Formats: sequence, C-alpha cells, structure tokens
Amino acid sequence: MTIMKPFRAIRPSQEMASRIASLPYDVFSRAEARTYVETHPYTFLGIDRPETQFEPIHDMYAQDVYEKADEMIHTYRDKGFFIQDQTPCFYIYELTMAKRSQTGLVGLSSIDDYLHGICKKHENTVKAKLIDRIHHVDKTSAQTGPIFLAYRKNEKLQTWIQSMKEQRPIYDFVKEDGIHHRVWIVTDTKPIEDAFKEVPYTYIADGHHRCESAVQVGLKRRKAHPNYTGKEEFNYFLSVAFCEEELRIFDYNRFVKDLNGLTTNAFMKQLCMYYSITPLPYSHHPDHKGEVCMYMENQWFDLMEKEPNTTDPVLSLDVSYLQDHVLRPILGIDDPRTNPRIEFIGGIRGLNTLQEKVNAQDHPCVAFAMYPTSIQELFAVADAKQLMPPKSTWFEPKLLSGLFIHEIER
Repeated sequence: MTIMKPFRAIRPSQEMASRIASLPYDVFSRAEARTYVETHPYTFLGIDRPETQFEPIHDMYAQDVYEKADEMIHTYRDKGFFIQDQTPCFYIYELTMAKRSQTGLVGLSSIDDYLHGICKKHENTVKAKLIDRIHHVDKTSAQTGPIFLAYRKNEKLQTWIQSMKEQRPIYDFVKEDGIHHRVWIVTDTKPIEDAFKEVPYTYIADGHHRCESAVQVGLKRRKAHPNYTGKEEFNYFLSVAFCEEELRIFDYNRFVKDLNGLTTNAFMKQLCMYYSITPLPYSHHPDHKGEVCMYMENQWFDLMEKEPNTTDPVLSLDVSYLQDHVLRPILGIDDPRTNPRIEFIGGIRGLNTLQEKVNAQDHPCVAFAMYPTSIQELFAVADAKQLMPPKSTWFEPKLLSGLFIHEIER
C-alpha cells in the first residue's frame, strides 16, 4: 500500500510563477547556473544553487551558502512572491512537450515507504552530491525539488486526475524552452489518498539524490524528536507521481574522449567480438533494443549485440551490455560515474551533438547512440532490488523546481 499525503505547499503567486519556476539544479554546471541566475533575477535556481549569490571562487559547499538559500526563501515569502495554502492539498501538474502531455499528482510520499521498499529505487547516489542536498534540505527545513515517481497504470486514479483538469488551472505558462506547464489545486483530498492505497509500489524515475537527502534529513529529525508520532512533515518527501503510460524515456548517449591507447583498427577488431558491425551511409538512431549506433572518424556504424542477455534485468539492458563488453574491458572505463574520459549526453540533444564532440577532437575517439531504456525495464530492475548502470535513463520534460516547496518543520 502506497502512502500519498496532501500538504500545504509554499508556492509562487500566480504573477510570479513563470518567472520563479526553473529547471532542476542538477541540469546546470556551476558556470551555467551563474549565467542563468544573472539573466533571470527571480529564478528559483538562485535558491536551489545558492552559490550563485557569491563570488565564483567561493566554496559552493560552505555553510553560508546554505544559509543564503534559507534567507532567500524567507525573503520571497516576505515579499509575497511565495504564498502558502491554508489547508493541505494535492496538486495536478501537467507538462506538454511537442504536443505530448504527461500529468502527475503532486503530494508527499512517506520516507517509510522508501525505507521499506514500497517506493523503489534503481540507482545509487554519489556521496558529494548527496551531502550537498542534505545540507540544503536541513538548513532550509524545506524540500525544494520534487522527486519524479512512476507507478503502474491505475484506471480509477487516472480517471479522477483527468476529471480534475476540467477546472481552471492556478498556473498556465510556457517556459523559454517551449514546455507548457499547467497546475490545478485539489482540495478534496480523500479520493486521491484512498486511490493510492491501491497502488502497490511507486518507482523513482528521476531524483535519487533529492529523495535520499530528504530521507536522511527526516531520519535526523526523528532522532532530534524521539517522541515523534510519524505525522510530522519531516516524515514525508515532496514527489510528483506519473502513470507509466504517460512517460517518455529518451536515450542517454555516451562519448568517450579517446580509444584507451588503441588504434582505430585494433579497437574495431575487439569490438566485433561482441557486436555485428555495419557501416552506415548517414546518421541513424537505434530503432530497437539490442542496437547501438556508433560514430567515429566521420563514419556512422550500426552495431547489433551478438549474445544479448535475455534473463537478468540488469545485464539485459543495452547500456549494461555496452559497459560490460566495451566501455570497461576495451576502453578502460571502470567507473563511468567518476572517469573524466567519458561524457553522458541526453538524447534530446540529438545525434549532431555526438558528431560535434567526436569531430572536435584531434585524435581518435568514439560516441555511442543508445536505444532508450524502457519504463518496464526500469520497473524490472527495481522489482529485483538491483541497480542500473549510471546514466541509464533520461526523462523529458523535466519537472520544474520552485512550483512547490514542502516545509518539513516550522
């Protein structure tokens, strides 16, 4: 049984919503975040990435950085940029990209659901990134970025959510990237709470660091309040839950900056042990599982797995096959999370980006265009209590930060 709880969101006024709401903090580099904040003075990114309020050489993990985030939230509230609903509510959040919409339910998930495996994960977290978010949540006593959850189809819940969209939205705007965002407020919360009790599991699609940080701060607050009842706000984390059928996963492509000391011929000789290789006359995106498209030395190649695994939920992933047969043993990428020789490029950026990366190098290198991991593959890995390789999925469109803030302690 899944717990989904309404809450009193701290959220932008209607006039400020489009100016405040921003893409998640982790899609920006430090330099990109600073530039964006300088040109968008009210953007929530300044709160999510408070180091942008200091000189570029300032330690981005210093205590005063997190204090600045807390100060800015209070300032926005004092100025009326943020309001808070008087009673606990749910919120319906629709995102439309290229005429394709997905609609999620915004509420609070239980940290106990996460701890007990009802809210399932499929990725590990990176310690430095996790500590940063823990400090941010702990100092602000607020969860500022929603966790992106998925659940298996539930007809009752989907019908109810669609009916709520017949009302007038509280937010309706298009961001500069062309994504259309609409939000509805739901004050009759019991039907949703009851419907979610019939959802056996939720799955973290995106936001593992945000989720783990919320859980860790919640556990810390439990220790500070030994007589806690379980109803306190710190026992829950901000989430947006989507039905599996509405989600689209993009490919997450790989660019390796060199061939690990191999000549092109030596690399191709080893590669053909694991893939059938066919030259392509033009750029091509894989159109089925088991296919990878590779670009090197001004040439595209079609790669087909020779001996795919069809039983293990992790080993059967295309990204696993590439990592286990090519990236690690041939190209020397043992830990793709930390190795500076590999870059991961979201499929939304297109095949041209891969070509440009390779063509910009003055020595042999290679890029791989992947077929997207499916949501069913994600579910299978999580159900098996296993973990995907890093950068296995890229979800679009991204949930905006700053539309909903969950205050965990007053």
